[in-house]
Amino acid sequence: MSAAKPRLYLETSVVSYYAARPSRDVVVAGRQETTRQSWSALEARFDRFVSELVLSEAAAGDREAAQKRLEAVAALPVLTVSADAEALAAKLVSRGAIPRRHPEDALHIAVAACNGADYLLTWNFAHINNAATKQLISDVVEDCGYTCPVICTPDELLGGAI
Repeated sequence: MSAAKPRLYLETSVVSYYAARPSRDVVVAGRQETTRQSWSALEARFDRFVSELVLSEAAAGDREAAQKRLEAVAALPVLTVSADAEALAAKLVSRGAIPRRHPEDALHIAVAACNGADYLLTWNFAHINNAATKQLISDVVEDCGYTCPVICTPDELLGGAI
């Protein structure tokens, strides 16, 4: 019997970078390439999940781009947004870990935590993978009785071993 793989929640920014047309912005293009190169390693080493929220966000915008995003995650298990996740997200916002105008970012963290994700993979440095707020995010999640997933980017998670 083999050991279970670590659980990995894919936030929408990762899916978007994976499926997007190459950007002219050098930083964005680098993140896109890192995401594409890491995709198969992530599949091999982790049990990957998305949520209803990821599907909703991925479906928004340009129809062709949305189709590519949704195709990229079509085979992945989809986590529901539970009442517990909504309550945790509200706490993340009310305690200032996530800005009030970005409740969806709190919901990504909450869905991952409530479903026992070991890692939350994101390129969202503004509100999720932010050095100034990660400790507060972890404190709120743990104060609510959950283990906070490690919040990181693909290259942080894989350590450059893509």
